[in-house]
Amino acid sequence: MEHVQWARDLAEKLLAEALPVRWAHTQGVARVAESIADIVDTDAEMLVCAAWLHDIGYAPPLARTGFHPLDGARYLRDEVGADDQLCRLVAHHTCAAIEAENRGLADELLAEFAPVGGLVADALTFSDMTTSPHGDRVEVQERLAEILSRYGEGSLVAESIAKARPEIERSAQSVAAALGGTSNETP
Repeated sequence: MEHVQWARDLAEKLLAEALPVRWAHTQGVARVAESIADIVDTDAEMLVCAAWLHDIGYAPPLARTGFHPLDGARYLRDEVGADDQLCRLVAHHTCAAIEAENRGLADELLAEFAPVGGLVADALTFSDMTTSPHGDRVEVQERLAEILSRYGEGSLVAESIAKARPEIERSAQSVAAALGGTSNETP
């Protein structure tokens, strides 16, 4: 996995000092991705790189639209020249298209970055949604409740995550099945 160290270093540079809690979350997401990477075969390295980079759009120098998946993906594409699939995974991680629609950014997101489907996208969603803000492993339902509580009922993020819930749960079930289980429990 030759590109994983590059992704980790870039995420650390952008997040560790400026956003230490976001950095802790990112480290946890990457640990989950590494632990399940074998389910995506040849996309294992891509999954782990995307896990390291999924939240870089929160970094203050990158935050242009206020929508971190789009800001992070644009940075990776325009400033770094990253692989197209990596940019698309970052752009669409954890049902980002739903929040983009609620923010009025869906046309931009979809025009610039085609969605990535399949198990690699599900595995990235699973990794994100089984990691607390502080980097600890949690169940999907606990993470969903934490997001709703943190942002508050009626907020754009809470409304987006509530609408995304069925797809997030489907992704978790897909990963659990690939791991040999049948639930959305953390492996």
